[in-house]
Amino acid sequence: MTTTRQPRIPGPDHPITVEPTGARVVARIGGQIIADTTRALTLREAGYPPVQYIPLDNVDQSLLTPSTTQTYCPYKGDASYYGLALADGARTDAVWFYPAPYDAVADIAGHVAFYTDQVDVVVGT
Repeated sequence: MTTTRQPRIPGPDHPITVEPTGARVVARIGGQIIADTTRALTLREAGYPPVQYIPLDNVDQSLLTPSTTQTYCPYKGDASYYGLALADGARTDAVWFYPAPYDAVADIAGHVAFYTDQVDVVVGT
């Protein structure tokens, strides 16, 4: 059985905004910087905490390990994941991104986000 995915459009019942963060954003684990940028985007979605999306070219890509994990969001599209390979051990699926996000959040293409229970993401450092 094949399921057809119908994108949902953000609206008053489920608002989503994507705006430039306007401050430096640093992602780190312990003392190791994973990403550092002044070009992050803040995605605010309904009642969820804001998420920092960091341009992939501002991430230390040598630490990223591809994952086979994939998930789906009806508002953003199909998500893919990376793990992080660090000297003190690996972090599985700590990073996610949308290779082809839906039109409503198209600005996050080429950006990644970090699970904040695995990576410290600090705005305004």
